[in-house]
Amino acid sequence: MDASIREMPDLEMALLRRGLDDLAAAEERCGRCRRTLLVGEYVHVYDGDRIVCDLCRERERKPPVTVRLVHGPAFGHTIRIIDQRAAA
Repeated sequence: MDASIREMPDLEMALLRRGLDDLAAAEERCGRCRRTLLVGEYVHVYDGDRIVCDLCRERERKPPVTVRLVHGPAFGHTIRIIDQRAAA
């Protein structure tokens, strides 16, 4: 029993590291300064899907292909309530 208690922190640490690695892989970063982009921040997309934050946009010579908003991790996975009373 004593051995399983000592192994538990190792398991917890492995799960924590895996979760943090997954989060780090999913987050977007600026192509110039490597800053993690904030939810609600506008980013500028250039040729080749290169993303540049609003702070680094001044250093770019060409205009961006598109500008978009950074969404949170729950975007597209939340429940939307649709009022269907008018259709009935």
